[in-house]
Amino acid sequence: MKFAVLVFPGSNCDIDMLKAVEDTIQQPVDYVWHTATDLSEYDAILVPGGFSYGDYLRCGAIAQLAPVMNEVRKAAEQGKFVLGVCNGFQILTEAGLLPGALIRNNSLKFRCHPVELKVENANTAFTNAYEEGEVVTIPIAHGEGNFYCDDETLAKLKANNQIVFRYNGDNPNGSVAGIAGICNERGNVVGMMPHPERAVSELLGSTGGARMFASVLNAFASQAKAGAANGAGAR
Repeated sequence: MKFAVLVFPGSNCDIDMLKAVEDTIQQPVDYVWHTATDLSEYDAILVPGGFSYGDYLRCGAIAQLAPVMNEVRKAAEQGKFVLGVCNGFQILTEAGLLPGALIRNNSLKFRCHPVELKVENANTAFTNAYEEGEVVTIPIAHGEGNFYCDDETLAKLKANNQIVFRYNGDNPNGSVAGIAGICNERGNVVGMMPHPERAVSELLGSTGGARMFASVLNAFASQAKAGAANGAGAR
């Protein structure tokens, strides 16, 4: 399985993300610049945190116009796996790959500390190694992590089981319904504000994020197995 870690001007969690892939699942992974126009060789695309393009206009508003995002949209449509973390989540919402928007924390302050997350959906490509209802500790680091959507969108997220993570206990940013992460209807695109790549070792204070990388490896293996079975059936 081959991973791409996208790099925009202002990204600052790209190294963390690449090292998380190398250290947790030992798979090939490359940095891919925002001007790239071909992601066909990659099975998973990781959109890291940071301050892409200085967060001018809105967080992710300029990054979603980068050439590479056209390829991310194609990859998502093809069923490839896409994870956006923090600024990456903001970029995915701005790009229309996920619903809702991320706005200023209700405290109007930057929040940077560990939080408890409850796994609401353990059937996505990035959460299948967790148990539904499990609580894990993963850090946040954001000033615009307040997930917002209208009532109609929230009802749809609930009905389609698209809420992946909620904050357990304290809601650090005022997100609607305590939402910390969501997915698309297909479950191959996930966005979240907390940083799983910063929670893959006890040396970092938690291993709560490590199984997200194991999960996508599981999903890829299942996808490959299903494809092989379909191919055999066609013969």
